[in-house]
Amino acid sequence: MTNDHDRARAGLLLGLGAYLFWGVLPLYFKAIDHVPAGEIVAHRIVWSLLFLALLATLSKRWPAIRTAISTPRVAGVLALTAALIAANWLIWVWAVVNGHVLEGSLGYYLNPLVNVLLGVIVLGERLTRGQSFAVLLAAAGVAVLAAGAGSALWISLSLAASFALYGFLRKVAPVDSLEGLLIETAMLAPLALLWILWLHGRGESNFGVELGTDLLLTLAGAATAVPLLLFTAAARRLPYSTLGFLQYIAPSLQFLLAVLMFGERLTTPHIICFGAIWTALVIFAAEGLRKSRVAARAAAQAASG
Repeated sequence: MTNDHDRARAGLLLGLGAYLFWGVLPLYFKAIDHVPAGEIVAHRIVWSLLFLALLATLSKRWPAIRTAISTPRVAGVLALTAALIAANWLIWVWAVVNGHVLEGSLGYYLNPLVNVLLGVIVLGERLTRGQSFAVLLAAAGVAVLAAGAGSALWISLSLAASFALYGFLRKVAPVDSLEGLLIETAMLAPLALLWILWLHGRGESNFGVELGTDLLLTLAGAATAVPLLLFTAAARRLPYSTLGFLQYIAPSLQFLLAVLMFGERLTTPHIICFGAIWTALVIFAAEGLRKSRVAARAAAQAASG
């Protein structure tokens, strides 16, 4: 029991760290918004790989990495997660540097509800009436935004879908966080490096022009790897529903940054959509607590009987 408690507590702290980091990450990318999103993501991948390789060497994880990559099932899952996280990075960075942090935060608000749909569709989980109503309410909010101001709705939907699938697959993949992330970035690194070299050959590279930009692009490796390592470590220690609940932290911070610091326009359809999703999340959280209490009482009665 103590081990389970310690594991859950560690998972909670790791998850909090990941989502707090992600919540303020737009500030980092706003500092290099003169660099195209594709170039930023390419540098994220290359410098992440070097950073992770150093960590793997210091922690003597290379045997586990070789075992994982030589297992066809694991390698196949990680190839899928590599594609998903690359798409997620590219869309998210593009949204930040092009002034769509608000739509990005909406995507990450939707993510827990996409997790619910994955549970229903893939795992055959059943929803209560309250949970079903919450999902329908969120869908109605998205529909209002699509009808009223949905030109950038693709950002929200693609971010929610790509990260929900990434988290789901990484949770079921039998590989630890460092090993998995290193393999993912290694799979993506050849394309990323080719892109950087192609830009350099055309004289369009932003690397090597100004020291501050060079430093921020280089540090993108650590800024990318650290929260993902925290997240994947938390995903293996926490129930998926708890991990989804923690995700509210990051989009809340991003929402505040978008409106209060970046001056993005909050329209009436935005307000209706966010209101519907926030209400849906409260309903879903309340239903989850109710189900947990019912299960705890049933377990207590079974133990006493």
